[in-house]
Amino acid sequence: MEKARVYLVGAGPGDPELLTVKAARLISAADVVVHDGLVDAAIMAMISPSARLISVAKSRSRHSVPQDGINDILVREAQVGRIVVRLKGGDPFIFGRGGEEAEACRDAGIDVEVVPGISAAMGGAAATMLPLTHRDAASAVTFVAGQCKGLTDQNWAGLAGKGRTLVIYMGVATAADITEKLISDGLSPDTPVAVLERATRPDARAMQTILTDLGDMIKREGVESPAIIVVGDVVLKSDAENRLRHFAKQAEEIA
Repeated sequence: MEKARVYLVGAGPGDPELLTVKAARLISAADVVVHDGLVDAAIMAMISPSARLISVAKSRSRHSVPQDGINDILVREAQVGRIVVRLKGGDPFIFGRGGEEAEACRDAGIDVEVVPGISAAMGGAAATMLPLTHRDAASAVTFVAGQCKGLTDQNWAGLAGKGRTLVIYMGVATAADITEKLISDGLSPDTPVAVLERATRPDARAMQTILTDLGDMIKREGVESPAIIVVGDVVLKSDAENRLRHFAKQAEEIA
């Protein structure tokens, strides 16, 4: 029997078969599951029918429950002796606010444990045969959030370019701003980029283009979150479909 505490559990990129064994066990044993909206339905189906579900899903980049409120829920439920699983897509400590939640639990004297998950970047890259590092193309990889305050004021110089891969989470809505920022920071306009949408799920899509076409491609293809953006030469080694070439061919046929 699991000990009453808070477990910050990574649900991985979507495919339930990519859950860790420990994550699957805790999901089925929890008394309370506090979950995000991006957790796949097949994973949600693993939760015990007797467990209480508390949704804290985001809506247009805002949590339905503020972060302080989520922290309070975790602490309150654990204080009365319940097994609490905080279930979130990807990995809790990669743009998942897991650090804040762990601190809140510890400050309240609550035992907390982190169960890592396969991140969206790792899962999406693997599913697309896109090596984030490669001896011929990139020896460094950086993860950044594309949906944050003060994007234009952040210093991304040197994060992308020759020998480097840049992975951007939550960047679909700000793709045009990201493109402008990267080019102004010195990145070549024809740098390869890929968009990995709903990675590892049955309806996943992997598309590639060049940096200057990123925002337009996202609009043309109707890309929606969850999706990550990968910038760098490693994109050319992937199975991502070249949608710019496809678009150009269509334009020629129409002409």
